[in-house]
Formats: sequence, structure tokens, C-alpha cells
Amino acid sequence: MSMELPMSTSSPLTLYGETFTSRLLLGTSRYPSPSVLLAAIERAQPAMLTASLRRQTGAGGEASQSFWNLLREAKVPVLPNTAGCHSMQEAITTAEMAREVFHTDWIKLELIGDDYTLQPDTLNLPEAASRLIKAGFKVLPYCTEDLVLCQRLVDVGCQAVMPWAAPIGTGKGPVNPTALRTLRERLQVPLIVDAGLGLPSHACQVMEWGYDAVLLNTAVALAQDPVAMAGAFADAVQAGHNAFLAGAMQAQETAQPSTPVLGTPFWHHS
Repeated sequence: MSMELPMSTSSPLTLYGETFTSRLLLGTSRYPSPSVLLAAIERAQPAMLTASLRRQTGAGGEASQSFWNLLREAKVPVLPNTAGCHSMQEAITTAEMAREVFHTDWIKLELIGDDYTLQPDTLNLPEAASRLIKAGFKVLPYCTEDLVLCQRLVDVGCQAVMPWAAPIGTGKGPVNPTALRTLRERLQVPLIVDAGLGLPSHACQVMEWGYDAVLLNTAVALAQDPVAMAGAFADAVQAGHNAFLAGAMQAQETAQPSTPVLGTPFWHHS
């Protein structure tokens, strides 16, 4: 007698026609050591690893090669990003260089509009995404939770968008739940929460809302035990997704008895 597989295994994450068994994407910076990063990757089993071209080319030849060797050893698809880019042309040039270095058409598009909050340049982001898509890239744009912006990114060809939960590196969790839930209700493409998550419960919450995946870095890398935290986030993401598939009960304004009363107990009869 065969048992049915859990629902989660029948609904893999699909981005640009490619499927992934995990719904967690993991960053690769700020870890205490390369060995800790590798152990965290092994524990979390992420769908993709984000990596900055600037780190790859700017750390020096030997260090750069060592980092690239680590990524290859992890045997997880790499998602290059355009971190640190402040102009459209800079982001496009960085993406083109990343395609040559990492041998992939995937790109996490980051176009920074404010150095203090690291908020994306919402005015130029759609045009940058459009140009990259026309150049053959599979673009995952880092953006705010603004509905109009995200819809515009979809309109120019992005098959997934990555709104933040809070400013990058803050660990505050979803600071605008209403906007994030509205975004999930209105857009039909995969949505990945990128930036601002600090606790596994934050990741579980957005997955319960129906988000398709989360991308983490600081919350894992700066934990006292990054490997254990990577596992906690992986478990929380899966739990949240399973809960979304299961269909949560509706909240009630008043108390509801969990056990129905069927008649009067016999010992009350005279």
C-alpha cells in the first residue's frame, strides 16, 4: 500500500520555467568563515545561492578563486546580483559581466536609489529590467512592496519579483503586512520576499500568506550559530508553505467552542 506524497512535493518552486525543490534562496556574504558558509548551505539545501560579481572580482585573484571554488563545491545554482549599482548602465554592465563569470543567464537585479536605506531605484528599475530581459536574462528584481512598481516589472517581462519585507539587513520582518498581502492577492507571478527578514517566524509568516519563496543572508550569516539558523529557516519556509497549501482557518471575533455540546450530561438528571 503506497502513501500519498505531501502536497509540498507536488508543487515545486518554478521560476522562468525551471523548477527547484527548495523555496529558500541563500546569500553568501558576511559568514564567519568559508567552512561555516559551506555547512550552512549543506544544512539549508537552498534553491540558489546569491553572489556578488564585485566580491568575485574585487577580493583579489587568490581569494576570488577560492570563493568561486567554494560555490562550485556547494553544487547549488548561483544567482549573481548587481549589488552596489546606482545607475542603470552600471547595473546592466555588471549583469553582462556576471553572465560571463558565472556562466548563467540568471540575475538578481539590484539598482540602489538611496544609500541610507538601500531602497531600490523605483523609477529606473523597470527600464533596467526590460533591457536585461531583452538581452536574454532571467531577471529577479529586488524591489519595494509597492503594487504599481511590481505590476510594472511584470508588465516589462519579469516572471517573478522580489519585494522587500523591510530595509535590507535590518531583520525587522514584514513592516507593511497589508501591502505585502495585497501584493500577493493581486499579482499572479511568483513572489519572493527579499531582504528584511530576521527570524524564522518572519519567513514562515510570509509563506503562510502565499509567497513562493524567501531570500536570506544577514539573518543566517550573523546568527550566533549560522548553520543551525540556516536549518531553522529552511524548516520554517517549508512549514509556512505547507500551512498555506493546507488552508488556514478564518480568525473569529469571539470564542468558539472546540468541542460541541450534544445534549445535557446524564448526571444532571434527577
